[in-house]
Amino acid sequence: MTEKVRVSVILTSYNHAKYLKEAIDSVLNQTFSDFELIIWDDASTDESWQIITSYSDGRIKSFRNDVQKRAAFGVNKAISEIAAGEYVALHHSDDVWEPQKLETQVAFLDAHPEVGAVFTNALIITENGDLLKNRAHAYYKIFDQPNRTRQEWLRHFFCHGNALCHPSVLIRKICYAEGELYRSGLGLLADLDMWVRVCLKHDIFILPEKLVRYRVRANGTNASTDPTTRIRRPFEFLQVLNNYRKIVTPDELMKVFPVAEKYIKPEDCDLGFALGMAALELKPYKVTELFGLTLLFEALNDPGRARVIDHLYGFTNQDFVSLNREHDVFSVQAFTEQEAHVEELSRRLSEIDHSQAWKFVILLRRMRLRFLPPGSTREKFARVLLQPVLRYIQGESQRAQSRK
Repeated sequence: MTEKVRVSVILTSYNHAKYLKEAIDSVLNQTFSDFELIIWDDASTDESWQIITSYSDGRIKSFRNDVQKRAAFGVNKAISEIAAGEYVALHHSDDVWEPQKLETQVAFLDAHPEVGAVFTNALIITENGDLLKNRAHAYYKIFDQPNRTRQEWLRHFFCHGNALCHPSVLIRKICYAEGELYRSGLGLLADLDMWVRVCLKHDIFILPEKLVRYRVRANGTNASTDPTTRIRRPFEFLQVLNNYRKIVTPDELMKVFPVAEKYIKPEDCDLGFALGMAALELKPYKVTELFGLTLLFEALNDPGRARVIDHLYGFTNQDFVSLNREHDVFSVQAFTEQEAHVEELSRRLSEIDHSQAWKFVILLRRMRLRFLPPGSTREKFARVLLQPVLRYIQGESQRAQSRK
């Protein structure tokens, strides 16, 4: 029988041998001691597994994938099959906890049964562990967030994306049971997807104390700052947006999206239509506009819903077609303008290439290369001879400018 503990700490590990010992020690040195530490290594190719197995602390349970399966696999296995704690804490092998983190968070959740998960603020550190001083960096103040109601958080996630520090969370294990586990296929936004599902049912809270040292890797090697994520982000965010379909009451929809209030009629309403119109009005991203258009398209292709929508809002297929033209979700217009700009530049270049003046310049360059090869004695001698002429031209130019 698995021995009960208050907290199950799940630490994901992948090729962070340089930082791993500091991450593990930051858990073992917590002032709160009633925890188990589940370390799941995702087939690291460096010395990570040797470091993990060098510990003999009885609180550690270590597991290793034979081949890389991405972090969500290990986290889900740990939550569903191994974790014995009432609370679950997530940790990453390149981040560091302050000693009082768990003690502070456990006390908060014990005192606030209405809160599903508690986060903390974070110190942002560099590759070498120094405090990040670049105020222009995307992560400099990203976790410095005010507390919001769960509906306000849902609106913030919809319009701005994630702003919660994943390795700072302490969450009730029941939240995972209710909202299911981390979804496969989300290599970038799995945590945002989880926070949206949690906030559909529970309040969350952020402690202002900076109890996590979040490491920003050099050259953007954090998953969320990797330049290639610009390709993956829209598709993953679209999957996150689909969670908002689970809003099932008009009152809840209006609390999350006040702009939807005009579509909540006293006699009836279509929540999918209202959510779609709210998405099109807010339109923080192209993908949210695509989400809104998809909701309206689905509604209009359900004959029963289409009749209700026509009756309540006077919105028909013709209105949708007109509305669709206003939302360039695939940036067709931008690409068309870019192509036209490229064509114009090509035309101008062709004109220059065929002009008499340009042919004369090319002839002079060829003569220069033939009679004054770069680096040759003749070329250096010519530069010396031309210096007075160039100084004279420069002086005349400056005098002409001063007379204007």
